[in-house]
Amino acid sequence: MSRIRHVRGPRLTTAGIAATLLVAALSPTAGAADRPTPSAAVDNAAAVLTDRASALGLSPAQETEVRDVIVDADGTQHVRYDRTYRGLPVLGGDFVVHLTPDGEYRGADRATRAAVSLPTVTPKLSAPRAADLAANALRAANPGELLKRLTAEPELVVDALHGAPKLAWRTNAVALDSLGNPVARTVLTDAGTGARIDAWDALESAAEGDGKSLYGGTVPLSTTQSASSYQLKDPTRGDTYTGDAGNQTDLCFLGVCLVRAPSTVFTDADNHWGSGTADDRASAAVDAQYGTDVTWDYYEDVHGRSGIAGDGKGSYNRVHYGTRYNNAFWDDGCFCMTYGDGDGTTFGPLVSLDVAAHEMSHGVTSSTAALTYSGESGGLNEATSDIFGALVEWHADNSTDPGDYLIGEKVVRSGFGRGALRYMDRPSRDGSSADCWSTSAGDLDVHYSSGIANHFAYLLAEGSGAKNVGGVSYDSPTCDGSTVSGIGREKLGDIWYRALTVYMTSSTDYAGAREATLDAAKDLYGADSAEYAAVGAAWSAVNVG
Repeated sequence: MSRIRHVRGPRLTTAGIAATLLVAALSPTAGAADRPTPSAAVDNAAAVLTDRASALGLSPAQETEVRDVIVDADGTQHVRYDRTYRGLPVLGGDFVVHLTPDGEYRGADRATRAAVSLPTVTPKLSAPRAADLAANALRAANPGELLKRLTAEPELVVDALHGAPKLAWRTNAVALDSLGNPVARTVLTDAGTGARIDAWDALESAAEGDGKSLYGGTVPLSTTQSASSYQLKDPTRGDTYTGDAGNQTDLCFLGVCLVRAPSTVFTDADNHWGSGTADDRASAAVDAQYGTDVTWDYYEDVHGRSGIAGDGKGSYNRVHYGTRYNNAFWDDGCFCMTYGDGDGTTFGPLVSLDVAAHEMSHGVTSSTAALTYSGESGGLNEATSDIFGALVEWHADNSTDPGDYLIGEKVVRSGFGRGALRYMDRPSRDGSSADCWSTSAGDLDVHYSSGIANHFAYLLAEGSGAKNVGGVSYDSPTCDGSTVSGIGREKLGDIWYRALTVYMTSSTDYAGAREATLDAAKDLYGADSAEYAAVGAAWSAVNVG
């Protein structure tokens, strides 16, 4: 089944500090003048790293790099780090240091507590052999396809995600399928024995005008005037723009590009874009740009986050990508969203509002917790995008595409066999997703294990049982037979966003997500609050806890 996927290229590092100020009213509230700056928070955290290096598992062979900074309204500081060991990236080496408003150490969340120390960083398995193994894994994942332009790029890393830290090759294998569309797989291989450790899909999606979209009706657009015409580029949202890929594809990993599809910026003479039909190539561009706009607005209006990386900089969209391409994806490498036109039978153009918000939210996850795209953390990664995809759709308040707890309902066609990609109230309605956690959750495809967190999110917002929300009928049973009362979408979003940006790490699993969201609820509402109790009840209702 075709799925919305997430491309994980080389993660963007912060130029200086990509800081985010949380605007939720945490108590007690300090004045803006009294609140530490992000730079001060980094200085405070650096002192903690020096004083508590041993307790945090740091050694002279390791280096750290700031990935993200959050300063709460009351001055509490949270500094997120990535780690290297003897110059090699440490998968699962990330951690968050929490500081009091006066800069004192409060605690830390670490992706792993295992000691990162290796006898050697010289691999027994050669890089070419690691590349061959990854290429074979990509072929095996695409049976019956004659893959073209297949390449595999190994990178030596320290794997601390899968038990005791070990030297490993992380290899991105990429190719083009028979239609010329990209396929990709990341393979983690033991650099000592050649055994496969893990593998996962790498394809994780000012002038005031208007546009006729495919799915959202006529929508407002902020554009850029250029001489006597207009560009579909929004100067009010970091110069985010939408371009035409010309039905071409690209193939780029780790800075090596075999093929690069264009992103030719759409232009228009009168600033009225599209016709609302697929015959006009600008119509899909209207949907993509609109989706980018309202997603930007949601994160800024609700969470105080300016742009995907929190640095005020825009991303860009490419529409009409590939040939009958049944997918959309976010790519860290280009910091962009890419949308296929669909095959017309299974999917139409994959540019609906919740799909756009889903893809951009992968960028938010990558810039914050960087949840690993496999196992239970991969399910949480996908669920995060579904949760925020739904919340953005509700926030947009578009009567043509009203908010709901269905994912991708606008893009599916009769050949798909059901009315949406995923259902948050009862995820198993899609025939594959899990409603409830079990010990096998980590063995599921991440798009199916995401059902557990999607189910939790629906229960936390709306509660259990049969009901009609916004004109859509839902029926959400619990896994333990309990009755859960919802606390509303706004509080769900606040709790999940804080958990993602402050407490989750790359290795967070479902038990860790329960702990992270409880910590977030405690910060926002108090340990004795109804909201804190509701978070625990909703997780228990899906067998987590």
